[in-house]
Amino acid sequence: MKRSIVNNAISEASQFFIKHSWHLPPEPHWDVTDFGLGDFENFGLVLVNLCEEPEYCEKLMFAKMGMTTPCHAHKKKKEDIIVRNGRLAIQVWNGKPGEDDPNNPFSLKINGNFEKLYSGDILKLEQGERVTLTNGIYHEFYPLSESCIIGEVSTANDDAHDNYFANPEIGRFSEIIEDELPLVKLVSDK
Repeated sequence: MKRSIVNNAISEASQFFIKHSWHLPPEPHWDVTDFGLGDFENFGLVLVNLCEEPEYCEKLMFAKMGMTTPCHAHKKKKEDIIVRNGRLAIQVWNGKPGEDDPNNPFSLKINGNFEKLYSGDILKLEQGERVTLTNGIYHEFYPLSESCIIGEVSTANDDAHDNYFANPEIGRFSEIIEDELPLVKLVSDK
């Protein structure tokens, strides 16, 4: 992924956050990824770690229509995904897709209430709505609106070791090609 794409994504996300009155903390920890697929417009996400503590984490994410965060799960992390601006689709599986039982229902909290779902169901969330994802629940998400601000509140965050993608060719962090100077240091920059 080219640094120029990263810089552009950070600028665009920053402008969108300002437009919708989301104020970032001083020196936020930015993360921009194409999940190692080399196709940011279709498989990309901009993340800002707002708070990183040993017990919990809060993130703000930005994605545009057409961008999918690929199917993954966490072994340790429990998280609420909250639509802060726009509309968001989240597809969920009760186990790794293809290895789960699509006829066996499971429960997830949606807006604080348990609902019965089946593997492969797609939740369509409006502004302010949320889903609570427990460890082992595979999920992928994408905006249904032109752009979307997505919040995440979770237990301790370990992006380097607690993301398990359904497609083994996908990686959490992208290799950066330095075609221009960075606007900010990324979480993954050494």
